[in-house]
Amino acid sequence: MSLDRAVMMFAGFMVLVSLALTHWVHPTWIWLTVFIGLNLLQASITGFCPAAMLFRRLGVRPGTAFR
Repeated sequence: MSLDRAVMMFAGFMVLVSLALTHWVHPTWIWLTVFIGLNLLQASITGFCPAAMLFRRLGVRPGTAFR
């Protein structure tokens, strides 16, 4: 699995978790979804992605987006 796929999979998983928390726990969890969206937006603009840095340290091989 490449770094790009790992980051996209993690982001998608976190969006689904935050939506489940919003639905079943408390509506305030929607802010986690907002944070994830903003983080994806800034990563697409700046190229800086904390999740990519974490996965890189865990040994996931680089893809084409996060070098």
